[in-house]
Amino acid sequence: MPRPPLEYNATLIERHDITPRLSVFRVRPDADEYAFVAGQYTVVGLKQGEPRVAEADQEEPGAADPEKMIRRPYSICSSVHQPEALEFYISLISGGELTPRLFNLREGARLFVGPQPRGTLTLEGVPAESNVLLVATGTGLGPYVSMLRSHARDFPAQQIGVMQGASYSRDLGYLNELTHYANELPNLHYLPTISRPEQDPTWQGATGRVQHWIWSADFPIRFGFSLEPQQTHVFLCGNPGMILETQELLLGRGFTQDAKGVEGDLHIEKYW
Repeated sequence: MPRPPLEYNATLIERHDITPRLSVFRVRPDADEYAFVAGQYTVVGLKQGEPRVAEADQEEPGAADPEKMIRRPYSICSSVHQPEALEFYISLISGGELTPRLFNLREGARLFVGPQPRGTLTLEGVPAESNVLLVATGTGLGPYVSMLRSHARDFPAQQIGVMQGASYSRDLGYLNELTHYANELPNLHYLPTISRPEQDPTWQGATGRVQHWIWSADFPIRFGFSLEPQQTHVFLCGNPGMILETQELLLGRGFTQDAKGVEGDLHIEKYW
């Protein structure tokens, strides 16, 4: 028997636009609760017939099925202690299928959320005596926001480093929230950095690609620990270029990539 068509099962209850192309969507599933582990993702969907935002590339007219559900995976940013609403950190891809439709939504609109969360980029299996370094570019920060919101005061680590990279300071979503955590928690160290400072003259913070800061001579001073295998778990999420470069260097230093059947100290999730 053919599967029944997918139908909308959630409501957009809040939308916060960080920039015209970068937004936070808060969604309430119809189900009473949505259980997940901090760091996991789920799929979000809209039907092909939904209109696209004007700023995006427009599709060629065709015979596409307007009832077809377009689905894409997105990390859950919300706390596991607030399962009644899911938060997603999403950037607009002008030529994409889903995000131009998502960015046309307003509060109260209906959409689809996958019934089951997925993903292994979580803190499960990280020993409490380890240090943890969370490295992200762009919306790859999403799973770490969930980890911090869920476990800020009982984080399973001795020292926690958060490195966030973006092109411009305006793209540093959650900057104020992460700065607050760093000010409140003595074992949490936060480094936001931008890669195009020449076009962002008011920015007074760190500059350069986020992966280059991992190898800076003052890393132990900034973060309170050294990058040593068996003592540190490193998480990488975001741009595949950043991930590949950092992955190669960490593997060369003796880190082991976590995989099915292999307990490692290097955890990776690519975003495209």
